[in-house]
Amino acid sequence: MAQITLPKTPQEVKKEKAEAKRLREEAKKEEEAAKKEEEQAELIHIEVDPSRRDAIYKDDNTVTYKVKLRNTIKTAQEGSMSYDLLTDDNKPVLTGTFPLKMKFKESKDFDITIPKQAAGFYRLNVRVNATEYDDTIRRVFGVSPEKIRSELHRPADFDQFWAGTLAKLRTVAPQYKVTHRPDKSTKDKKVYLVEMRSYDNFLIRGWMVIPTYGKKFAVHYRVPGYGVELHPNMDADDFIAFDINVRGTGNSSDNIKLSTDIYSTMFIEDRDSYIYRGAYMDCIRGMDFLFAATEMGVDTNRVYVEGGSQGGALGIVVAALDKRVRALTVQVPLYSDIRDVNLVSSTYTEEVFPFKMFNRYRKSHPGYTWEDLYKVFDYYDPQNFAPLVKCPVLLGIGLLDLYCPPRCSLAMYNHLGTKNKEFVTVPNATHEVDFHYFMFQNNWLREQLRIP
Repeated sequence: MAQITLPKTPQEVKKEKAEAKRLREEAKKEEEAAKKEEEQAELIHIEVDPSRRDAIYKDDNTVTYKVKLRNTIKTAQEGSMSYDLLTDDNKPVLTGTFPLKMKFKESKDFDITIPKQAAGFYRLNVRVNATEYDDTIRRVFGVSPEKIRSELHRPADFDQFWAGTLAKLRTVAPQYKVTHRPDKSTKDKKVYLVEMRSYDNFLIRGWMVIPTYGKKFAVHYRVPGYGVELHPNMDADDFIAFDINVRGTGNSSDNIKLSTDIYSTMFIEDRDSYIYRGAYMDCIRGMDFLFAATEMGVDTNRVYVEGGSQGGALGIVVAALDKRVRALTVQVPLYSDIRDVNLVSSTYTEEVFPFKMFNRYRKSHPGYTWEDLYKVFDYYDPQNFAPLVKCPVLLGIGLLDLYCPPRCSLAMYNHLGTKNKEFVTVPNATHEVDFHYFMFQNNWLREQLRIP
C-alpha cells in the first residue's frame, strides 16, 4: 500500500525552519569552540573520515579514507603516519606507512586506499608517531553487511518452549492497578503508575504518560536497557508513552533485586529458571496491559516497541512472540548472535560486557564450559527469535560498539522475518546512536504508523 503523507501546515513549516536554524547556530558555536581549543592545545590534530558518510561499502567497492593532520605543537614534527587494517576479530589484512614532516601550524592530507574486501566489518587503526606526539585513531567500516551470514543454533524445541512459557504466563492473573500521579503530571500530560502481576506471579511496574489533548493515540512502548530504571517519558509527543521495568530493575524489584554484576548470569545453568525467561514475559505482560487499556486512549492498531542495548534484545523478543506489535525500533541490540559476540570480544585487549560477565561466571564455576552456557542461552539469543519477527523494523548501530559488535547485530538483522526493514550506522559512535539517527527514526515511525 502506498504511503500517504499529509502536507505540513505553515505553522509546522515555520517551527521546523526555526528549529533547523537553532541547530545550525549551535553547531557553529561548537565548531568554533572546538577550533579555538585545538589551536590552544599542543598536539597533532587528527581527522580520519571515510569517503562514504555511513562508512558502509559494497564488496565491489574500493574503500577510501582521508586523513587530515594539523600540527599545533610549536616545533617541527617528524615521523610517520601509518595504518593497519584488520578483520573485526583482529586478523591482519594489510598495512601501510607514509613519512611525516610538519612545521608548526602546518596541515597535511593523506589518502588511504583499501582494495575490495569480502562482506563483513573491518577495523582501521590510524597511527601518528612523531617527535613529540603519538596517537592512534580507531575506525570501523562495513562491507556489504546485508550479505553477512551466521548460523542459527536454534534448539529443536525452541518454539515449543516459548509456547509453553506464554501459556504459563496466561495462567497468572495480571491484577492491573493504575494510579494517577499528579505530582509527576503536567498540564499537557497525565502520568500514571501501572502495576501488574507477571510470570511466576512477580509484581512489576511501569509508567504511562497520556497527552491531555485528543482521545486516541498511537503507543510508544519502551523496554529497558541493562540495569536501567525507566521513568515517565515526557518527550513522546503525539504518543501515549508506556515504559516497563522488568523484574529486578528499578521499581520492579519487590521479588528480586540484582546488581548489574550478576543479572545476566542469574540461574544461567537452568534453562527453565534463567532470569531472562521471566524478563521476556514481563515485556509481553506489558503488551497485555496496553490492549486492556483501550479506555485510556490506547490505539491498539498502532503500538510500536523501542529498546536499546538489553532493550534491543527485549524488543526483538516481544515482536517475535507477540504479533500485536505494529513496528519495532532497536538500537545496539545486546546478546545478538552470542557465539560470535564472544568470539569477537575475546580478541579485545580488555574484557567488555557481556563477555566479561559470562567469562567471569565460567571461570568461577569449575567444570562449567562455554558449551554449557550456550546450551541454555540458545533459548534466549535474540538472533534465534529474529525469523519470527514479521513487523517493520528499524535498527541503529554504532560502528565502534565493543559490547555489540556490528557483525553480530547485522547477522541478527539479516535473519529477521520481515522484508520491511532498514538499518542505520553511526560511524564514530560506540554503544549508542546519535541525534541524526533519532531524527530519522521519528520520520520512519510516522510513515509506518501513518501519523501526520
